[in-house]
Formats: sequence, structure tokens, C-alpha cells
Amino acid sequence: MRQKIKKTGLYGIISISAVVVGYPLLWLFFAAFKENAEIFTSVGLLPEHFTFDGFVNGWKSTAAVPFSTFLLNSCKMVAPTVLLTAISSCLVAYGFSRFEFRGRKVLMTLMLSTMMLPNTVIMIPRYILFQKFHWLNSYIPFYAMAVMAVNPFFAYLLIQFFRGIPKDLDEAAYIDGAGKWQILTRVILPLTKAPIVSVVLFQSVWTWNDFFNPLLYIDRVKNYPVSLGLRLAIDADSVVNWNSIIAMSCVSLLPVMTLFICLQKYFVQGIASTGIKS
Repeated sequence: MRQKIKKTGLYGIISISAVVVGYPLLWLFFAAFKENAEIFTSVGLLPEHFTFDGFVNGWKSTAAVPFSTFLLNSCKMVAPTVLLTAISSCLVAYGFSRFEFRGRKVLMTLMLSTMMLPNTVIMIPRYILFQKFHWLNSYIPFYAMAVMAVNPFFAYLLIQFFRGIPKDLDEAAYIDGAGKWQILTRVILPLTKAPIVSVVLFQSVWTWNDFFNPLLYIDRVKNYPVSLGLRLAIDADSVVNWNSIIAMSCVSLLPVMTLFICLQKYFVQGIASTGIKS
């Protein structure tokens, strides 16, 4: 009986916590169906009068650019960035975890030390560099940073996994005639689906929600991603239609939430395994 009471109490606490945490998201969703005046006059969850004006007006946008353009721009920016980040991080992690070469520890230390650099330190040099390359007003800066694996967090995450894979598998594959590239693609990568999915999810969410870097490198409205498109709606009118902004915020959350729901199994495995191995 005591164990049942404890379980019941634990489930009750978890349920209450879930409601407290999830209520703002539920309110955000239902607020998209409220009238603009009702958003600030009621804290209730359900709207008094359901309306789809927020979705209709928000989709049309306010800068002569439909919201679908912002969504497409975000996909153009995020998808290649995530793919290139996963590839470059795997290559960097493979080099540090499987090869012994002169200066390896020094390079590893330098890579990890870049994690302590604040973004404000490298913001101006990076902007000047991209300006000289004539890469502004495009998504090439994001692709270039992904190719160069400028975020050491992902490389370090994969290094921990690669180190946990026995090198006996590499030796067995080498005896069977596999080269270094085949060992990576046929032996190591199939065993590291969970951490690679973690990298994909982290980078997808961070790039999709990034506001400052697109604002710094892109100044044409037709190239704005979702984050800048939503902010543009606040500046465009003297009277802000919050129901339209909330509606489009809900729409912008769908791709990321769908991706997380589809890959959450591997994501949880990746985070759990990382904590054990590190």
C-alpha cells in the first residue's frame, strides 16, 4: 500500500508539473484563435469566439512577402547547415578519436577552448571576412561555418561516442580489406545514429530559432527566415495584430516539433549514452 501511495503521489506531482509547464504552450496555441483584443483581457485557455483571422492575416504577412517565403527561406538555411554540420563534425570527431598524430592534443585543446569565446568577440571579424568574400545577403555564411565545424560542441559530443566504440572493430574491418573511409562509413557511423541525431536536432533548433546571425548577414526582406519575418510584423504596423503573430509562431513551431517527435527516441538514447560515456 505504501508503494502504491508513493507511486500515486509521484504520478500526481509529475502530472501537475506537466500541466504547469505545458499550460503556456497550450495558451499560445489557443490564443492564435482569439481576437486581438481578447488576448490581453482574458487568461482563459479557450477563446470566447473562435476565429481564423490570425492565420489568414498572418500568412499574408505585412511586408508584401507571404509567410510561406519566410518558411521556405528558413528551410533553405537550416537543411544544408544541419547536413554539413553533421558531416564535418563526424569527420573532426573521427580524426581526433581514431588517429594519433603530432600536435593532436594541442589542436584538441584549441578546439575546446573556442567554446569559451563569446560571440561578441568574433562577430565583427567574421562579418568583415564574409563581406570581403561577398557572401552577405545569402546563406553561404551559415553553410561555410557548418563546413568548417565552427561549433566544437558537436565535435566533442561525437568524440565521446567514437572513443566508446572498441578499436577491435576497426582492426577487424582493416583485416577484411576496409580502408579508413570504409571503416568510418560502414563500422562507426552505423553505431552512432543516436549522437548524430542529437547533433541534427540541436543544430536544427538553434539555426531555426537564430535571430542575431540572420539579422547580421541578411538585410533583404525576401531572404528573411522565420525569426526575422515574425519580428518584421511587429515593426510594420502601429497597431500590432498579436493574434497573427501568435498564429504564425505556432506555424513556425510545427517543423521543429515534428522533427523532434520523429527523432526523440534516438535523441534520448544519445543524451543518455553521452552522460554515461563521458
